[in-house]
Amino acid sequence: MKNPCLILASASPRRKELLSLMGLELELCPVDVDERLSGAPDAVVMQLAQHKARAAAAMCPGQPVLGADTLVACEGETLGKPKDGQDALRMLRLLSGRCNTVYTGVCVIAPDGTEDVRCEASLVRFVRIDDDSALRYIRSGEPMDKAGAYGVQGMGGMFVKSVEGSPSNVIGLPMHLVRDMLIRIGFEL
Repeated sequence: MKNPCLILASASPRRKELLSLMGLELELCPVDVDERLSGAPDAVVMQLAQHKARAAAAMCPGQPVLGADTLVACEGETLGKPKDGQDALRMLRLLSGRCNTVYTGVCVIAPDGTEDVRCEASLVRFVRIDDDSALRYIRSGEPMDKAGAYGVQGMGGMFVKSVEGSPSNVIGLPMHLVRDMLIRIGFEL
């Protein structure tokens, strides 16, 4: 049996690529939701993933939908995408030589409207980053659309000493979790 087309409530090229590696047929449905939530990072990412998935499901009724959101937490501070270069520098200084936790919330909505919302956390250990290296990285533009101002799959990987947990979670989508969620709604993977 052929899997239905999965609606991805995102414009993220990283999430699209990860899902494509699973052999899924995808349709992108970027949505605009208010991301100004406060609370524990795991709860926030699950709420945001759910809001995104519900918004896309309203536009594509009767289709399976996946929404996701990622945040980074370090030293009690939650880091989303940087507002500008100064904010990115502030984040990279905070992460320098420390561990941070990457939280990704995932919401899958089945064609019948059933929702499954979960969260994955991975621990990322950073090397020390001097300001010159951080500024060169910021000038590349890469950190500007990434939670915590870094992308482990790109140039930002040079700052990552180790990852405990799901490596794909740090990129933006915990593949083992998504696999389980999609199987539960009838996908063959």
